[in-house]
Amino acid sequence: MSRPYVIDPMITAKAIAARIEELAREIEAEFAAADKLVVVGLLRGSFVFIADLVRELNLDVEVDFLEASSYGDGMESSREVRILKDLRGAIEARHVLVVEDLIDTGYTMKHVIGLLQARKPAKMKCIVLLDKESRREVDISADWVGFAIPDEFVVGYGIDYAQRNRNLNHIGKVRFTD
Repeated sequence: MSRPYVIDPMITAKAIAARIEELAREIEAEFAAADKLVVVGLLRGSFVFIADLVRELNLDVEVDFLEASSYGDGMESSREVRILKDLRGAIEARHVLVVEDLIDTGYTMKHVIGLLQARKPAKMKCIVLLDKESRREVDISADWVGFAIPDEFVVGYGIDYAQRNRNLNHIGKVRFTD
């Protein structure tokens, strides 16, 4: 059971939408030569971001998902990355965009990027909605960042706390009340 908390607004739905439009134009330029872009979403937190991003891309896209976990229902990374669901399709010799909701310590992203690079994509780039660079423990960064944020526990726009608050249309900071 989660502790009692309130959610303080941090990034509005309007700001998220505007940033996604900007990022989509940059991604289109990067992958303009690709006949099809495979968008690999990391479940579960990125599903809202993926949906909004692919609708903004003026590219032929294929969407696939990979589920990795290092959190469970807690607030801290266990630093042990488990793959809970693998890709359905092959990415060898294909153009790939990895979509993540948040990079924190970096363990999950580093593990996933290594796993996918071993499958020999023609080109692979990574986009993250939120970047907590101050928490990074491994050398990894995204090619595109929606928003750099401070070391706060956040929810909304697909990101949860113990499977709650994914449905918020904005990003909010969790503030515990006990």
